[in-house]
Amino acid sequence: MPLGRRRNRIDRSLRERGVPPEPQVRERPETGTAGPWDEADAPQDGLSRVDLGALRVPALAGMELRVDVNTQQQVVGASLRSGESLLQLSVFAAPRAGGLWDEVRAELARGASGQGASLKEVDGPFGKELAGSVVVMTPQPGQPGPGKPVRRAARFLGVDGPRWFLRGMLSGPAASTPEEATALEEAFRSVVVVRGTAPMPVREQLPLTLPPQAAEQVARQQVARQQAAARPAGPVPGAAGPA
Repeated sequence: MPLGRRRNRIDRSLRERGVPPEPQVRERPETGTAGPWDEADAPQDGLSRVDLGALRVPALAGMELRVDVNTQQQVVGASLRSGESLLQLSVFAAPRAGGLWDEVRAELARGASGQGASLKEVDGPFGKELAGSVVVMTPQPGQPGPGKPVRRAARFLGVDGPRWFLRGMLSGPAASTPEEATALEEAFRSVVVVRGTAPMPVREQLPLTLPPQAAEQVARQQVARQQAAARPAGPVPGAAGPA
């Protein structure tokens, strides 16, 4: 029997019993958010973004973009500063089925609890998030070692995308004051993720790069440091010669 004819008979039977038929078209549930974006869905909003490889970070007035670079000149992190507040961005490979943020939330909460801090799950503008405090090591002037452990307010945002997971950590006033967080939340919403097609292990950080102009500047600075280190030391100006 054709499927359509059988479906009509079922619907007619339901109506005779006073049961409304199941709708043929289901609307997608509203998530309440629009962004962060996958490269394939990025909006043509005219917003200038800095290309960091796997991340395209919005260049917004009043915000400072900071890029962390290791000794091999590899980008290991990016953050946006607005006043005294900071948004740190991290992006990772994720399974096709998604759901990585559920696992990461539980791990972050356990980790904070084990350090004497506390993170609780709350509803935020991007869905479930964590809010509370974390322990950070603060260097002490004139003292060697990793520093002194200090509890600080923090919020963790997370979004599961197609084969990627984007995490943001808010610290400073934005972690505890909603009004202070608005600008950085909008910046997080405007981030575009470029996953690429290469297979990667789940949870591996997606590669970040410096923009060409910044990479050239860093390379010139590195060459200058190497040349200065290789230059033989000459006589100190003003020093007395041999007696």
